Amino acid sequence: MRPGHEKQDMNYLSTRGDATPRKFCDILLEGLAPDGGLYLPERYPQVSDAQLTELRGAYRSQGYAELAFRILSLYIDDIPPADLKRLCEKTYMAEVFGTREIVPLRHLEEGLWIEALSNGPTLAFKDMAMQLLGNLFEYELARRGEQLNILGATSGDTGSAAEYAMRGKRGVRVFMTSPHGRMSPFQQAQMFSLQDANIHNLAIEGVFDDCQDIVKAVSSDHAFKARYKIGTVNSINWARLLAQVVYYFAGYFQATQTNAQKVSFTVPSGNFGNICAGHVARQMGLPIDRLVVATNENDVLDEFFRTGAYRVRGAADTHETSSPSMDISKASNFERFVFDLVGRDGARTRQLFAEGVARQGFFDLGTDPVFQDARAKYGFESGKSTHADRLATIRDTYERFGQIIDTHTADGVKVARERRGDPAVPMIVLETALPIKFAETIQEALGRAPERPAKFEGIEQLPKRVQVLPADAERVKAYIAAHCD
Repeated sequence: MRPGHEKQDMNYLSTRGDATPRKFCDILLEGLAPDGGLYLPERYPQVSDAQLTELRGAYRSQGYAELAFRILSLYIDDIPPADLKRLCEKTYMAEVFGTREIVPLRHLEEGLWIEALSNGPTLAFKDMAMQLLGNLFEYELARRGEQLNILGATSGDTGSAAEYAMRGKRGVRVFMTSPHGRMSPFQQAQMFSLQDANIHNLAIEGVFDDCQDIVKAVSSDHAFKARYKIGTVNSINWARLLAQVVYYFAGYFQATQTNAQKVSFTVPSGNFGNICAGHVARQMGLPIDRLVVATNENDVLDEFFRTGAYRVRGAADTHETSSPSMDISKASNFERFVFDLVGRDGARTRQLFAEGVARQGFFDLGTDPVFQDARAKYGFESGKSTHADRLATIRDTYERFGQIIDTHTADGVKVARERRGDPAVPMIVLETALPIKFAETIQEALGRAPERPAKFEGIEQLPKRVQVLPADAERVKAYIAAHCD
């Protein structure tokens, strides 16, 4: 599967029906489609058994950067291969991610593994994609002689990963919204302590969904978006999700010896981005048995996979939990999966989201025959975890295996144990962050604080740069305009 051997054009379309063909670098800078939909490739490239063997060999002999280059090449045909290879090599270095494997597997117990995705600069899985995104943005903006103002929403980890990836990058400003007072002290300190001139933190008086709604509202104001060159780094940006597909392949290759073997993945998820990348990998032909969604008390996704009803919650009904990065009731990436589930029918997807969710706050596919496909055809299952489950899982994992896991990963482990199934099929839990980011809950579970990397000593005491704003898209637009004009 060496890039260039089977050349097919790769174009992208919107989940809401706009089929105007667009290239990768166009949607990299654009983020949300003009019709409010999300971009997906016209087709998922298929990986044959022989190609899978090639990829396995490339990962084992040449490392993660080579694997990333080969998979990304299937989706990107408007960046010269030599440049793309260089960008992957610049991103996925042992010096940045702490190990040659980049995403090493840790054995936990019989049939259960954890894939370590949190060894990057901000100690969260978001670094895996965001570091690449920063390099792609800088490359493409320099090629076009343009600038980009990134508007993002974060419940904790996306923001710091984006800011650390974009700080000091030429041609890029970041305006990151976050729910005021709803992130852990460590997460807040990571973001708000950055003093770089191109980084702006906006604490929104509301919940994460308010932040996400602001990003979508600003992105839907086409005149403003065009004037101020607004782009996104949330997983609504296809490039970010694509980068995440790579570590499903890397996890699979580490857990298996032959292509005849299958694996399952359990993924803690609030916004459906991380597990949507698993869906893409499975559609490409990676031998994934099941994709298990693990939610916290905000169990909108669990409810859907159990019942077929997708019912978003308002701010008042969005629980504040000890796995705060999943305190989300409106999973923005879910639309990509539903688009595939309803047979890639853009008009139907528009109806479900632009009308059903936007106007009524829900849709229900429980009686629709396609709902059965979610499990039977696409391999999805789900489960939920509560604060008590979280504490018990953290305690058990430490006492029995000497490993301290973060609160979100604990949600994943709890659900994975319930859904493990065939012992011959390894279950891989995707780690989401290092425990230091949620020290208060670790202290509650274990009676001791997790270890803190030396570079983050005293981070909470550093001076902070943050602007508190109401949950109002117009106020956010005014702030952006004031700092760009």
